[in-house]
Amino acid sequence: DDCDLVRYCSNECQKTHKSEHEQACKKRAAELRDEILFKQPESIHLGNCPICCLPLPLDRTKSSMYTCCSKMICDGCNRASQTRDYDKCPFCRKTLPKTKEEGYKLIMKRVKANDPAAINQVGEEQYDKEDYDTAFEYYTKAAELGVAESHFRLSLMYHFELGVEKDEGKVIHHMEKAAIGGHPRARNNLGCEEWNNDNSDRALKHWIIAATQGHDDSIKHLMNAYKGGFVDREVLAATLRAHKAAIDATKSPQREAAEKYFQDLHR
Repeated sequence: DDCDLVRYCSNECQKTHKSEHEQACKKRAAELRDEILFKQPESIHLGNCPICCLPLPLDRTKSSMYTCCSKMICDGCNRASQTRDYDKCPFCRKTLPKTKEEGYKLIMKRVKANDPAAINQVGEEQYDKEDYDTAFEYYTKAAELGVAESHFRLSLMYHFELGVEKDEGKVIHHMEKAAIGGHPRARNNLGCEEWNNDNSDRALKHWIIAATQGHDDSIKHLMNAYKGGFVDREVLAATLRAHKAAIDATKSPQREAAEKYFQDLHR
């Protein structure tokens, strides 16, 4: 990456004097990268429910993706819609598919339209089936379209050698892309990686950002770091408040009623 510290008059000039500026260039390029990496994301990678406009919960079991429109809908809006039209999509109002085959045709139609969410969803389905070659193909395409979840899954595949050779460089690359895209779990993992490499300051930065996005494990890491004297009391207190605010932002009476309904349903 360019550091923008030096302007050369020609390519030949750049080749001649590159060695004089190379170390400073690498340092500045790393600083510019960190400015992007450690910038607080505006929201988590899941975004908001398109109906109630509240942030989607990190717990993926509390929302559902619809194959007709590739929209992720929270359980509160799902339940409210079911009480009126149980066979309609809560968002686009199309009739829901009655079979898996119909659902597959709908989502593949979205894939052909280059819908990033649909492409990632098909990747997830293939990943769960342990068809890692196909999953890798879909995740790669979705990642190129900016899907943070796909970057995160690719990092896992490179780390655990799922259909690809182990490549720690690509693990970090995709983990950072996911973190920049607002993925708290990816950022938490980056924090663990930095901590294991004795880069405590960088680890704490990652955990604080992830915690303020509502990620519970990052709070646990920060509590342990506090006990070890790595975190100030004021910083921890502020992070705990931001964590609670992020969690509270995902709550609503409608969602709480839906959670109680589904819990009672599975008793």
